[in-house]
Amino acid sequence: MSAVSACPACTAAPLAERAASGAMIEGGTILSLPTIHCAACIGAVERALMAVPGVEGARVNLSRKRVTIAAPRVPVEDLIAAVEGAGFETTELDQTLVAASDTDEVGRAILLRLAVAGFAMMNVMLFSVAVWSGATEATRNLFHWISAGIAVPTLMFSAQIFFTSAWSAIRVWRLNMDVPISLAIILAAALSVFETAIGGHEVYFDAALSLTFFLLTGRYLDHRTRQAARSAAQELSALETPRATRILDGARESVRVQELVPGDMIALSAGMRAPVDGIVASGRSTMDRSLLTGESRAVSVVLGDVVAAGEVNLSGALTLEVTAVGEDTTLRRMAALVEAAEGARNSYTALADRAAQIYAPAVHLLALATFIGWILVGSDIAPALNIAISVLIITCPCALGLAVPAVMTAATGRLFRRGFLVKNGTALERLAEVDTVIFDKTGTLTEGHASLSVAEMTPEALSVLAALARASDHPVARMMVAALPPAIAPVDLGDVTEHPGLGVEATWRGQTVRLGRGSWVGAARSPALAIGEGPAIPLAIAETLREGAAETVRELQALRYGVRLISGDEPEAVEAVATRLGLTDWQAQARPDEKVRVIEALEEAGHRVLMVGDGLNDTAALARAYASISPASALDASRTASDIVLLSRSLSELVDAVRTAKAARRRVIENFGIAAGYNCIAIPIAVLGFASPLGAAIAMSTSSITVLLNALRVR
Repeated sequence: MSAVSACPACTAAPLAERAASGAMIEGGTILSLPTIHCAACIGAVERALMAVPGVEGARVNLSRKRVTIAAPRVPVEDLIAAVEGAGFETTELDQTLVAASDTDEVGRAILLRLAVAGFAMMNVMLFSVAVWSGATEATRNLFHWISAGIAVPTLMFSAQIFFTSAWSAIRVWRLNMDVPISLAIILAAALSVFETAIGGHEVYFDAALSLTFFLLTGRYLDHRTRQAARSAAQELSALETPRATRILDGARESVRVQELVPGDMIALSAGMRAPVDGIVASGRSTMDRSLLTGESRAVSVVLGDVVAAGEVNLSGALTLEVTAVGEDTTLRRMAALVEAAEGARNSYTALADRAAQIYAPAVHLLALATFIGWILVGSDIAPALNIAISVLIITCPCALGLAVPAVMTAATGRLFRRGFLVKNGTALERLAEVDTVIFDKTGTLTEGHASLSVAEMTPEALSVLAALARASDHPVARMMVAALPPAIAPVDLGDVTEHPGLGVEATWRGQTVRLGRGSWVGAARSPALAIGEGPAIPLAIAETLREGAAETVRELQALRYGVRLISGDEPEAVEAVATRLGLTDWQAQARPDEKVRVIEALEEAGHRVLMVGDGLNDTAALARAYASISPASALDASRTASDIVLLSRSLSELVDAVRTAKAARRRVIENFGIAAGYNCIAIPIAVLGFASPLGAAIAMSTSSITVLLNALRVR
């Protein structure tokens, strides 16, 4: 695979994603672009693709790091080659799975109903003002009928969300928050229609509409905090390689992966990602397993070794005998693990839902008791029903419905300004309760590149090192190339040969030069450089810590959080980073399922875990943890599985995110207190018959505004 280019604009302030211009590309090939960062990258990718004969259009989506290409007659291999030739890593995505995860029909439906309710509410209130201003009897009746003509169809459409939810609960003999809401809306509208029909003086269409508008506002705010959290299992499946080169009777043909069966032979060229699980039937090479395990060093594979779907072939050509396809591959099993973990985490019950379990039945019983009580003291049915409706409206859980989303919206706005994107509706509630933090290493606590100590090396040795490192596709060699000073000019090498699992060898000035494993070049530790018969030079490579990592770990420890480091990398690399950060609790060579088991064991012991990671091997752990954060540089699947995405390169604000989550939780509890205090005052007034439905709606709106103002304190 081609090395990722160093785009100059990526190091400057990132530009906002440009608006899509022209027609959108429908039904095209979709490629993942995990390494793009800015507008300059967009231009480079699109120019490279448009230069390919047969490409009709290309549009890059920077936020999703994808490009959609209209090229019905161009092989996908040519498109990938063009993008990689421009210096960007790319993988084909499954179009069907990607499209399924991009829709938000629910959000659009709520927003449409909210807009209709708001428009109708304002118009009906204009008629109400005219009535309150002293309209005559005929004019008043006309305005009431016009208000009914506006309100009733609007309520049937806009409040449908609450009616559907309430009916679903009632059908199974259960109560939820939407049952009293629906009853209040239906009864207020029905009583208003009845009053209009008999020429009554008071109707409450404006109250029913304002109640619907406020509740839809809360529902939409809550949905907006959730809509970004798409299925991580879908995203994992979309990353699978959709095509393979099958070898049949000596001939090679490109087929879809779904057509392969165990026992088929496929060719895996250098730079390709394995589409299925298989066994090496011929050839030898090195495999990059960092996507699956987080291990930074490549692994040598020879005849009979196992290769898993998702691994990248770095050097030699391989022939694989297929052993698992479809749902049986390592990648699909990991996707299933993520899906199961998501289900476990999503069983968390939000605070508002817990309050509703107690609140909803209490409201119904109170309204029923009020109605029966007024009948028993001699009231007619109509006035008793009017008072019962007032009780339902004045106790309507609008303030409770806004208590959580209002605070979370204010808190997520604060966190966004500090470099965090909150994707899950209950993320901050759960983040406020964590007591243990588990970090991944590469790409999370470290930058994914290294610093190289070259102070004791001669300029000549540095030039040889630069040349050998550039000649290798090994991840450590690429790390060296990035770490070497750009002023070092590589020497000209001859007879360059890469030995899988050992290193790279060449000739220079008639002598053999080697870069690779210490035992291979005659050094005590790896990696090392050997020039001719001279002594081997061990190379001191240290991973670069992410900005703010050390300070964040110290602050979390000072706040008495349990902090652990769990990585799929080798023990030496993990121990080196743990020592620099002052961590004594660390684990190396951890597989994805092992990370999940560690989290499950901690939670069984009563701990609540925050997982911070970026790799595909972290995805299941991110989904399973009580709360999770991933950096913006993480793989798409990891960002999707996490609750919060860190937009900044620095980890320094992570502790502030925890503090903000705790503050948000306090504001939510305060809002519940406000709602409870309001009910303690308002309920007796309504039960005693001193509040009309309109007055009850005004009181309800006042409590909602108070809750919103308290929520803004989080900002």
